Amino acid sequence: MNVPQQESQKFWRHAAFRELGLLAARFREHRYDRHTHEGYVIALITEGCERVRVGRQEVLAPAGSVLVVNPEEWHDGQAGAEQGWAYRTFYPSVALLSEVAAELGQAQTPLFPQVLLDDPSLSRLLAAAHAESTSADATRAEASLLAALRRLILWHGDADRPAEPLNRSGAQRRFARYEEMIEAGLAGEIDLQALAAAAGVTRFQVIRDFKKLTGSTPAIFIRDRRLRRANRLIQEGLSLADAAFAAGFSDQSHLSRSFRAVHGITPGMFRKAG
Repeated sequence: MNVPQQESQKFWRHAAFRELGLLAARFREHRYDRHTHEGYVIALITEGCERVRVGRQEVLAPAGSVLVVNPEEWHDGQAGAEQGWAYRTFYPSVALLSEVAAELGQAQTPLFPQVLLDDPSLSRLLAAAHAESTSADATRAEASLLAALRRLILWHGDADRPAEPLNRSGAQRRFARYEEMIEAGLAGEIDLQALAAAAGVTRFQVIRDFKKLTGSTPAIFIRDRRLRRANRLIQEGLSLADAAFAAGFSDQSHLSRSFRAVHGITPGMFRKAG
């Protein structure tokens, strides 16, 4: 009989790439709320199984597999088995992967069409890169990470995808306006009526536009953007209370609850990593 282990989380920064966050965690009861990241999520499942929804796709990721989520993709996660799951995660920026891709001769920012990867070689490289991330030898840590990213990009990236079309639908144009208003008003109250008035549509149309383009509600999108702002402000050195207020949360406790629901760690752990 397997005895479930206690949940644990540890977050830190890479020795050679300080902008790169890493997470080692074990979860059984925790559920990630639906959210996005500005950069990528690369997760090596080391024990158990995680159930993940990315967009409209749902996958079960067993031990040894790799999950990849592209920037701005809506996703959530929870245990896919009774024992829960343990994993080691990288959060590289778009700039970092674009830089590595350029060195590999690729002109476009890499995207990964498959959420779930079964590649033992990649898994071994990611495990090594994660273990070396705190090495006192920064050159060794750097080389280990680059080897893993090279395998990921060359074997699983979509370098030959067509360029994005320039024309945008009415919903996309309206959504751009919604985003502008939300970013400008994050510190205060944002309601559906204001978004609807700015786009010249009804509140019901606003809800439909968000569902069509993000798969989520306006409220979830707004919380996602508030968390992004809080992340940046915390990294810039603001106190947790000031970051919470500036990002539009009612108080520090509100920020902490939302932060853990999305990131699996507390704002204090995030700040401590630097």
